[in-house]
Amino acid sequence: MLPQWLQVLLTEKFFNACIIHEEAKKNEKNIYCLDCCTSICPHCLSPHHSHRLLQIRRYVYHDVIRLDDASKLMDCAFVQSYITNSAKVVFINQRPQTRQFRGSGNICSTCDRSLQDPYLFCSLSCKINYFLRTQGGLSQLIFDCKFLSLPEPGLDDGEMTPDSVLEPAGSTRTSSESDGHDGDWCRTLACTATTEIVRKKRSSLKVCRSICSPVSEVSANLINRRKKTPQRAPLY
Repeated sequence: MLPQWLQVLLTEKFFNACIIHEEAKKNEKNIYCLDCCTSICPHCLSPHHSHRLLQIRRYVYHDVIRLDDASKLMDCAFVQSYITNSAKVVFINQRPQTRQFRGSGNICSTCDRSLQDPYLFCSLSCKINYFLRTQGGLSQLIFDCKFLSLPEPGLDDGEMTPDSVLEPAGSTRTSSESDGHDGDWCRTLACTATTEIVRKKRSSLKVCRSICSPVSEVSANLINRRKKTPQRAPLY
């Protein structure tokens, strides 16, 4: 059986607006209280200040938590981690796949998602389900965590910054991330390159105009100047 806090964590919907503080700014429920087994917003922290609190983060509509925090709660070995905002994170639940993996390489032992070496699981839930299926329990997987705190205020609010890129930890981008993130990354790169090209063209055009403008004025004067009365050739 799953511990109550873990069962709720795997099924909870985060980043919804807090009903209690619906008029307040930054009222998304991106904090999970392990002692109360509920999600809360930053304005709800006062009654939970002595509880075990877990910061939930999000990438492309999928919930992630820091690997350091997850490692205090369970054995995260062979769960593929990623780097975002200079911190390693792991996905809480498995993500939907647009197509099945075809080819050689590592795949998730639960959902068959393509992975990098030496990972065997794409998310925490996949490893949990694997242990439940093969070991019949989680006694070897779950740790007894007595204390879990949030990061210092102002250092991390759980949101991804616009220039953040989700990359596999300790490796470069490969075909194993072909689940939709590559498309976004490539489109962003292409847009950036296109913008730079347009800027360079505009700069070159401005320089050309500044250099060629005197010549253009002279040419215009020559073209617009009236012709003199033509002189007839003498008749012999």
